Amino acid sequence: MNLIVLGLNHKTAPVEIREKLAFNTQESIREGLKRLIQTEGINEAVIFSTCNRVEVYAYSNEGNEKIIENIKHFLSVFHHIPVKDFEKYLYIYTDRDAVSHLFKVASSLDSMIVGEPQITGQVKDSYEIALSERATSLILNHLMNRALFTAKRVRNETRIGENPVSVSYAAVGLIKKVFDELSKKSILLVGAGEMAELAMRHLIGSGIKNVYVTNRTYARAEELAREFSGSAVAFENLKEQIARCDIIICSTGAPNYVITEQMIKEVMPLRKYKPLFLIDISVPRNIDPACNNLDNVYLYNIDDLQDVVDSNILERKREAEKALNIVDEETEKFFQWLNSLQSVPVIVSIRNKAEQIRQEELKKFKSRFKELPPEVLSSVDYLTQSIINKIMHSPTVALKNNCDSNEILIFAARRLFGLDSDEE
Repeated sequence: MNLIVLGLNHKTAPVEIREKLAFNTQESIREGLKRLIQTEGINEAVIFSTCNRVEVYAYSNEGNEKIIENIKHFLSVFHHIPVKDFEKYLYIYTDRDAVSHLFKVASSLDSMIVGEPQITGQVKDSYEIALSERATSLILNHLMNRALFTAKRVRNETRIGENPVSVSYAAVGLIKKVFDELSKKSILLVGAGEMAELAMRHLIGSGIKNVYVTNRTYARAEELAREFSGSAVAFENLKEQIARCDIIICSTGAPNYVITEQMIKEVMPLRKYKPLFLIDISVPRNIDPACNNLDNVYLYNIDDLQDVVDSNILERKREAEKALNIVDEETEKFFQWLNSLQSVPVIVSIRNKAEQIRQEELKKFKSRFKELPPEVLSSVDYLTQSIINKIMHSPTVALKNNCDSNEILIFAARRLFGLDSDEE
């Protein structure tokens, strides 16, 4: 019984290798699975392919070395690339290490950005494709379900996903600390930088409905306004619009301050000094840093946001240590389950033998006491069945639950109940 994962990821292989081995469409994964499960020695398989990793999970009853070579050959033939061109970038894990690796991947502990939530959904999608292609069965079905369960535990029992680790998300997190309710706030996007647009999308996703866009090129402002279901504002009316908005995200290509301290000084009385949140994602900066000295004005620039991101990354790493303990627990549980499978045939054999003896003795009893009424014989039948069940209870529990000495218990049970001599 062997579990194997063979793959490469962003840590082990450059993008030019990853893209050559990637399964870019569902159709290519389905075709790959069809070929894999027809490969000699592979009983079950799952292909997991994202922009950062390509992994093949396989279950086999044959030796690891042969299966590993077969999977390499499969990748080579499928992607028309010689094994020697990608072999040095591969990692290979077997059995307990393979299980632990999958649980870490599904829980986003092996991701480029630790704690990012998309990976769990990607693992689930890959499993569902394998399931629909009937490429999995008892072992990998249980393994993949436990991987998703482990990811859920990590998400619920740690804070690994709570702190944003992108500049745009960090901006949204800071804004939420100032404003309790975002749905009634107004936001103005000044310029059209990529990170500013991302922050804008996150804020709209958080419930902000009053969206305005301004740009030196009014047509571009109109274009973005349509995209965000907002309104375009002429750049000449920037100061007046700031007075009407609560959050300003600025990202233009201007070489100087677009929003000055004097402008904000004039704006705040018009706002009746309600809090004003300014985010400057421009380099060079487009908002005068002196604005941050004004009452009820909160200004964050790109370095401030990056500091938040760096702090959050450290926090995620601390949470990752807690998550690894969960992965270890679930890996152990999976192998307890796996070991219990080895006990099932022994338990069935012992029960069959006990039932055979019971039936033989019942037959002798009935032959000897033919005069007994049927209700008495029925009671005797029930009594003997009950005795068998009680005698079998403790050995059954021990064989199912024990992990460390499972093989010893199985060997002892076979000897004690004479199962080997019966089979001979």
